[in-house]
Amino acid sequence: MRVRARIGLIAAVTLATGGALAAERSTAPITVDPPVTIAGFPTARVRPSQDWPKTPYNGRFVFTRIKFDYGFGGFGRFRGSREPFWHHDHPSAEYNFAKILETITFVPPTLESSNILTLDDERIFAYPIIYMVEPGFWEPNEKELTNLRAYLLKGGFMIFDDFDDRQMYVLSEIMRRVLPDLPFVQLEPDDAIFDSFFTIDPRILSFHGAAYRGDHIDFWGIYEDNDPQKRLLVIAGNNGDLGEFWEYSDIGFFPIDITNEAYKVGVNYIVYGMTH
Repeated sequence: MRVRARIGLIAAVTLATGGALAAERSTAPITVDPPVTIAGFPTARVRPSQDWPKTPYNGRFVFTRIKFDYGFGGFGRFRGSREPFWHHDHPSAEYNFAKILETITFVPPTLESSNILTLDDERIFAYPIIYMVEPGFWEPNEKELTNLRAYLLKGGFMIFDDFDDRQMYVLSEIMRRVLPDLPFVQLEPDDAIFDSFFTIDPRILSFHGAAYRGDHIDFWGIYEDNDPQKRLLVIAGNNGDLGEFWEYSDIGFFPIDITNEAYKVGVNYIVYGMTH
């Protein structure tokens, strides 16, 4: 009953908090060149030299995005707008999502800021959930692989978002280096993560324009000891981009019902990660 009653709040909260979220975004340490906005959003022309957010540990949930290198002087290849791939949808996605999380769950998020850390940074161990986008462009070094292995085996949970089949092949090979004995397996509809807060049937999730190929996201995970009855260490939403819906939810760029589904999946990710 509690879950059903709160589903309708997602769209209302998303639309009603646009002004507050815009104010929060304005305080984030984002530098653009030139300083132009589109529909209230900072453009992606981000200077590589800027200081990325690092939120001190305060006991609250902090959305922690992983920055990664992939050549070109250690900062990586960029989109045409000079935005690094790992940066896609930041900061709007995490700030909008944190507001939803605060409103409909008992998870207390930090609303004023977020984190961007590298996997070789020891501070990731202070945050139980980490998030990476476009992992097909990720070229980890040995320290990152070692640190990530320790993080996951000690109880951390990693979310991969915003990629397609081609990137899934790359991601699978990288994670084989992180956890050689624990392969990705496709998640079943009765997996606990699909019922951790909202009851979701992953077989009918259609994100249409946000899916790279086809109209369905397929979910892959890595289980502790390769046992589906144990903890999920990693989840990857292949052919989907949840962050895109979170990013634009407060301006109505996507239909509300699809955006709701993207939020529901994200909320389940976080509640699962915080309780397992």
